Amino acid sequence: EMRDKQAKQQSLEAPDAERKKQIAEDSAMLLKLATELKTEVDKTTKDTLSLSVVRKADEIEKLAHAVKGKK
Repeated sequence: EMRDKQAKQQSLEAPDAERKKQIAEDSAMLLKLATELKTEVDKTTKDTLSLSVVRKADEIEKLAHAVKGKK
């Protein structure tokens, strides 16, 4: 019975560890994209918003929603 409990605990920990790893990777990607977005925004004037800025912001939003869904 002790082995069954240990096996069950390990089977629960494996997906949890994978989820945490994925969240960490996605968070690192969010940071990278946010930094790139800031750099691009800093290059624009107050009257212009480049298409790449809009696309990058959209990409960040999608990734942020994906991370939130993994909680």
